[in-house]
Amino acid sequence: MSQASPRKRQVAARPIEEELQRAWMLAAERNVSLCVIALETDCFGEYLAAYGRDAAEDCLETLERLIVSLLKREEDSCLRLGQSGFLLVLPDMPMLMGRDLANKINQAVRREGLVNKESHAGAVTLGAGLAVVNPEPPFDKDVLETAKGALRKAQRRGLARLEIADMRLSDRREVAA
Repeated sequence: MSQASPRKRQVAARPIEEELQRAWMLAAERNVSLCVIALETDCFGEYLAAYGRDAAEDCLETLERLIVSLLKREEDSCLRLGQSGFLLVLPDMPMLMGRDLANKINQAVRREGLVNKESHAGAVTLGAGLAVVNPEPPFDKDVLETAKGALRKAQRRGLARLEIADMRLSDRREVAA
C-alpha cells in the first residue's frame, strides 16, 4: 500500500469545507498560494448507464488511486466530490505546479487505459478546473465554487480539458481600487 493511501483515508472523514478551511489557514499563515482542483469524470452519466454502478465505482476507485499516487506532499489532499469527481486541496502550490499536476493526472489516466465506449475518446477522461488564490483570513469558500465553475467551463470545451481561474487577479484589482 502506498504512503498516500493512509493520508487519503484520514482526509476522507473530513468534510470538504473543513479541509478547505484547514488548507486556507495554512497557506495564509505561510503567505503562499492555495490551488484547488476540481476533477470530474467526463461523460459519467453515459458511463454509468453503459457499465452499471459497480463498474463505475471500480473506475472511480482506480482514478482515486492514480490521483493520490501523484500527490507527494503531506499537506496535499484528495477528496471525493459529488458522484463522479474529486477535489484536490493543495496549499503552498503555485499555479504552474497545479497546472502541471492536472496534466500529469490526465496523462496517468490515459496510460491506465480505462475504456469508455460511450465517449468519443473511447476512454475515461477527466475534466479539470483549477482555482488559485492567495488566502488571507477569514476563510472564503468561494474558492470551491470558482474551481467548480472552471471545471464546468473546461467540460464545455471538450474532453480532458483544464480551465484555470486565477482569483489572485481580483484580489489585486480590489487593492488597486
